[in-house]
Amino acid sequence: MLVTAAELLRESGAAGVTIDAVLARSGCPRGSVYHHFPGGRAQILREALQFAGGEITATIDEAISGDGTALLREFAALWRDALVTSDYTAGSPVLAAAVGSGPDEQQLTSVAADIFARWRDAAVAAFVREGFDPAEASSLAHTTIAALEGAVALSRSLRTAQPLDDVTAQMEFLIKAREFVCRSGIPAS
Repeated sequence: MLVTAAELLRESGAAGVTIDAVLARSGCPRGSVYHHFPGGRAQILREALQFAGGEITATIDEAISGDGTALLREFAALWRDALVTSDYTAGSPVLAAAVGSGPDEQQLTSVAADIFARWRDAAVAAFVREGFDPAEASSLAHTTIAALEGAVALSRSLRTAQPLDDVTAQMEFLIKAREFVCRSGIPAS
């Protein structure tokens, strides 16, 4: 049920995660929901987001030994695979939860913030290993995450990975350019 709820969150946002939808797709009996999720829909949403965010974070953590550019490529490959294998129906469950506006969705904002913070911290560490100072690394981490999350939304709506590929290429260029500026001593503006 948790995997099903996470899939629904990726495809339809928090509004699409209903008990009936989870039961219909998973084939589980209704009593299972209330046994495993006594908090009902709100608990399913929260745990599905934590599960989906944890899966993505685990992939990022596996790639963390590399530098920021390697992490960017890994993150982009993860989203590309998710988009293509779902025929562009799956997007970012974390972004979907972060922008939800219903009462159940509002509780997800802090969970989404925690997940985004873990992604940012992983990216900051990678950029610092690449030679960036912590402030520059933090800025690049925020920019990378925001750009890729937006590219996923564009790719999904346009039903092509081209926006994701374009953003990835531009982010690689930006990272290399910022690295050049930092190493050459040219004042960054």
